[in-house]
Amino acid sequence: MRQAPPITITRGKLVTPAGLIEGSIRLEAGRIAALGPDINPQVDDKTHDAKGALIAPGLVDLGVFAIDKPAFHFGGITRAALMPDQSPPLDYPSRVNFIAKSGKPDLWVHPLAAATCGLQGSELAEIALMKDAGARGVSTGRRWIADSGMMLRLLQYAAMLDLVVVTHAEDAALAGEAAATAGEIATRLGLPSAPAEAETLAIARDIALAELSGARLHIRQVTTARGFQLVREAKVRGVNVTCGITPAHFMLSDLAMADFRTFTRLSPPLRSEADRQAARTAIGEGVVDVIASGHDPRGPEAKRLPFADAAPGMAGAETLLAMTLGLVRDEVIDTPRAFELLSSKPAHLLNVDAGVLVEGHEADIALIDPDAPWFVDRSKMEATASNTPFDRQGVQGRVRALFKGGVRIAL
Repeated sequence: MRQAPPITITRGKLVTPAGLIEGSIRLEAGRIAALGPDINPQVDDKTHDAKGALIAPGLVDLGVFAIDKPAFHFGGITRAALMPDQSPPLDYPSRVNFIAKSGKPDLWVHPLAAATCGLQGSELAEIALMKDAGARGVSTGRRWIADSGMMLRLLQYAAMLDLVVVTHAEDAALAGEAAATAGEIATRLGLPSAPAEAETLAIARDIALAELSGARLHIRQVTTARGFQLVREAKVRGVNVTCGITPAHFMLSDLAMADFRTFTRLSPPLRSEADRQAARTAIGEGVVDVIASGHDPRGPEAKRLPFADAAPGMAGAETLLAMTLGLVRDEVIDTPRAFELLSSKPAHLLNVDAGVLVEGHEADIALIDPDAPWFVDRSKMEATASNTPFDRQGVQGRVRALFKGGVRIAL
C-alpha cells in the first residue's frame, strides 16, 4: 500500500479493551503512533474529524469462503481469513502464496491452508511449506475429518508449527445430506434432517484430541446448547480451544425456514429457539471467542432450487457489524466486548498485529456510527451474490470511514 502522510483522527470515542475513551488517534508509517485523550495533531499531519463516531479497529473476519472487497469495506472488514475450499483447494504452497498477496493494497487476505490433500481427509497436506508461503492457520474446510488418527496427527503437526486448527464441527456420518436440524420444524416441512448431536459428537471428539495434543483448536461455528457446554467445560480444564459463531445462528432459529426460503439454507443448519438463546448466553458469558460473517455468496443457480437441493451459505460481510452491534443494544455484551469478538480475538488467533488499538499495531481503523439506521436490501448489496437471510430487516450501525495501513479506503 502506498505510504500515507501522518494522519490524526480527532474527536472520537476510542474503542479500547479498557473501555470507550474520548480522544484522538495518530497514524504514521502505516502504524498506530499514539492514542488517547490528549493526542494532538503534529505540524505536518492531516486531520480527520470523527465527529463523535467510534474509532475502532478494522474487523478481522475469520473464515470466509470468497473475497468481496466492496462488501468487506462496506462492513468495516480490513482483514479476512480465507477458507481453503477454493477451486483448486488451498493445499499447495504456490496457491497459498498467491492468495496471501491477492488482497493488496486495500485488504489483507490471510489464507487458511487445507489440512489434507484436496480436503479429502485422507492425507496430510504440506502444512509447514504452506505456513512459509503465508498461511495463518490450517483448516478442515467445510468438512469434518472422520478419521480420528488423521485428526490427531494434524493437531500434533499444527502444534509443532504453532498454527491454529480451524475445524467444521459436524459428524458427517450423522449429518449426511441434511438440510435442517431434526425436530418439529423439519418434520412439518418434510425436510431431510440430522440431529443436533451431529455437532456435539464432532466437538467432543475434536476437544479430546486437542487436549491430548496440546494444539490450538478453533471450532469455527458452534450452534447448539450442548456444544457451548462442551467448550465451556473444556476451557475450565485448560484446553486451548476457542469457538466462533455467525450472526445467523444467534439471530435466527429454524422457524425462519418455514417459508422454504433458501437464503436460510445454511451449514450448520439453523437450530431450535432454545439453541439460539443458548448462543446468546454463551456470547454474553465469554464462551464464544469470535463472531464471523461466514461470507459465502451463492448465486441464483445455487439458490433458486428446492430447499433441500440448494447450496448452503449466506453473504454475510455487509451485515456482520450491524448484527453484532445489535447484541450491544440488547445488553448481551458491551462495545469493547463486541470488538474483541470481531477484531482482537480473531487477529490473535491468526497471530497478526492488528485488531486492537495499541501503539505499534497496524493502522487498520474503522470510524463507526453505531446508531445509524439502515435497511438490509439485497438489491443494493455490494457482494457478488445477495443471499442474505436478513433482507428487509432494519438494523443500526454503519461504517463512515475506513483506513487500511493508515490510508483511507473509498467506501
